[in-house]
This record gives sequence, structure tokens and C-alpha cells, in this order.
Amino acid sequence: MKSYVNYLFAVVMAAMAVSCSQPKPETAEEQLGTEAFVRVSGEYLIEPNGDTLFIQGTNLGNWLNPEGYMFGFRRTNSPWMINDMISQLVGPDEARAFWAQFKENYITRKDIEFIAEQGANTIRLPFHYKLFTNEDYMGINNPEEGFARIDSVVNWCRDNNLYLILDMHDAPGGQTGDNIDDSYGYPWLLDSEASQQQFCEIWQKIADRYKNEPVILGYELINEPIAPYFENVPELNAKLEPLHKRAVTAIREKDKNHIILLGGAQWNGNFDPFTDWKYDNKIMYTCHRYGGDPTKGAIQNIIDFRDKTGLPMYMGEIGHNTDEWQEAFCRTMIDNNIGYTFWPYKKIHDSSWVGINPPAQWDEVIVAFSEAPRGTYQEIRDARPDQALARQLLHAYIDSCQLQYCTPQTSYINSLLLRKDSL
Repeated sequence: MKSYVNYLFAVVMAAMAVSCSQPKPETAEEQLGTEAFVRVSGEYLIEPNGDTLFIQGTNLGNWLNPEGYMFGFRRTNSPWMINDMISQLVGPDEARAFWAQFKENYITRKDIEFIAEQGANTIRLPFHYKLFTNEDYMGINNPEEGFARIDSVVNWCRDNNLYLILDMHDAPGGQTGDNIDDSYGYPWLLDSEASQQQFCEIWQKIADRYKNEPVILGYELINEPIAPYFENVPELNAKLEPLHKRAVTAIREKDKNHIILLGGAQWNGNFDPFTDWKYDNKIMYTCHRYGGDPTKGAIQNIIDFRDKTGLPMYMGEIGHNTDEWQEAFCRTMIDNNIGYTFWPYKKIHDSSWVGINPPAQWDEVIVAFSEAPRGTYQEIRDARPDQALARQLLHAYIDSCQLQYCTPQTSYINSLLLRKDSL
């Protein structure tokens, strides 16, 4: 009996030894493996199948970060100004209803399919940080709204073999100090500990959500930080790289898979403030440019920075020019290995992939109200048009912005050299 007990004991101990020698179950992130994601290899991006990825595509501007000029407005140009204007025009309840319909109709699966059909491989998605908070934004205060919208685009991109870049276009406090970041005229993010903490927390939430999603190419931390208008620009510029590092650290606590994109100061054009280029092994840089000559010499400083760092460079925004200029500059970028996403995909009239044809009287009624003096309550009352007409036009705009009612700008799209035989 004793020998049998000893035998059982020996068997149990042997089993335990085998069990302890086995590796622990891998996490979902480890099971997927970094080879499932786009990666950095010197100045190049490499797809999971080993092919080199040259980014070509567009930006879904105006959808989750409205900009006045895309509606035909001039003075009313930031998200909070547009929301205030619509609320003054038709009341806050109607404004909320407008934004709900706007988000459902401005970008849909059909838009993503159309973008893929033109030969694009990447979409950049600008978004507002408030979509991940309880702060009121575009008619809702739901911290899950941003995830719901991104989830939809991820699914649409997956079905159409497109990569997705997530771009925090509007950061807490504002990173630019102009209308594009929905700020109050100064890049408070660079000076505010509370805003920086919120900035990093939101990126960490996003990273945790999408750490295992290969459709996402990477996270672009902030868009066009630090406009050139301020006397303390050098001081602000010096704070940019430390902020990048802080956000990268927060992201890496949750996500070690995705590339992180860093834009230069002064409209993503000044890379001089960056000195520590390789503190993370999945970093690339992103520049923007509008106008100037469509030549290599015009972007030599960007090429020089790319060559100095030995890391990929990508033109996140470019556009609003003639077809001839765009084609010439696309050839310049192709020749110099700088991928690009043109801005924007959709807006009123032209200079985009598709043009929105606004309803009749849009300019005479809605645009006119947006431009009218509205600094006092009396001025608001004096400028407000007929309510039935204003509401009718807002509803008609929702129809107009749907792809089936828009006009594809064929020559514009052709100028972007999206077909493989252009590379």
C-alpha cells in the first residue's frame, strides 16, 4: 500500500513539474503578435504580408471635428462657434437633432467603399477629444460616442482593405490656438497640467480599446500643434517633445503594437524642436503643407529631417490647389518616399474628393446668419431668419451631404495618382 501511495505521489509531482515548466497562457495581444500590424523598418512602413506600404488616401475632415469653411461659413469657423450659431438659429434641441443626423449621414459605409474604389489604401480620421468625455459635443455627452464612431469606420475599412490613422485633431485645452483645434485662441494644452493629464488618459483609453486591431495603422497624437502667432512660440515648442513622450508612455502601458505618429510644430512643419527621435521603436513623423512650389526643393527641410532620423515621414494633409499642382506634387512625394492623405474628402462645392451641393437658399439664409453680427441678444434676434425655412434648409443639407447626392470631383481624384501604376 505504501509503495502505491509513493507511486501516486511521484506521478502527481511529475505532473506538477510538467505543468510548471509550460509557458503561461499568452495574452490576446501576444497571441496576435506584432507581425499582424504595420511596422516601421528604417524609412519605410512594412505591411503584415511583408510588402512596403506607401500611404495614399484622404482625411474624413468635418465629420467629427466640424470646420466652418466646409459648410461655406467664414467667421463661424470652429466646432463650438458652429454649434452656438445653429443653437441661436433654431434652438438647442434642433441643433442636437441636426448633429445626430449629421454624424449618421456625412460619412457612411458607402463613402469608405467609394474611397477604396479610387485606389486609396489609407484613411486619416480626425476626431475631437470630447467624443471620449462627458463634455457636451455635437449634441451629446457620451464618453462612448467616439468609440462607436471609430468602431464603425474600423469595420468599414476592414471590409475594404484600408488602413486607418486616428488623429486627435482637437485636444484638451487646444494644442494649436486657432479654429482647427476648437480652442479659445491659445494652445492651453502646452501650459495646463490638467489638460495634459486628460490628453494622456484619453489616448490610453483609445490604445486599450484598439491594441489588437490591425486595421489601425497608428495613433497621431495631436494635429498641427502651436500656431506661429504667439510671442512665446520658442517656449511652447520646447514643451512639445516632453508632451509627446508622456503620451507615448501612457499608450505603451496598454498597447505595444501600434505606430505612433508625431507632427511638427507650426502647422506640422517645424521639426527643429525634436532632438530625441528614437525613444520608441514604433515612431514615425507626419508633416502638412498647403501651397508653395510642388517641387523637392520646397520640402527639402522635411526630407532632410526624415533622412536624419531614418524614420518614415508622411504628409498627413495637403490639398486645396489645382489639379496640375496636385499631380506634380504627388509625383514629388512618390519620388521621395513621402506618403500622403489629401484634405479633405468631402465639403461644400469643390476642392475635395466629392463636392456637396448645398440646398437652394443655403447661402442666403444659413451662411448669411452665420456671418451676421451676433454679439448681443438683440443682434441675434435681428439676424434670425424664418424658422420654418431655416429648419427646412438644415434638413435638406443632411440629404445633400450623403454620397449619392454629392458630385465626385473626377479630375481632382485623378490628380492624386492613386493607381498602382503611378508608383
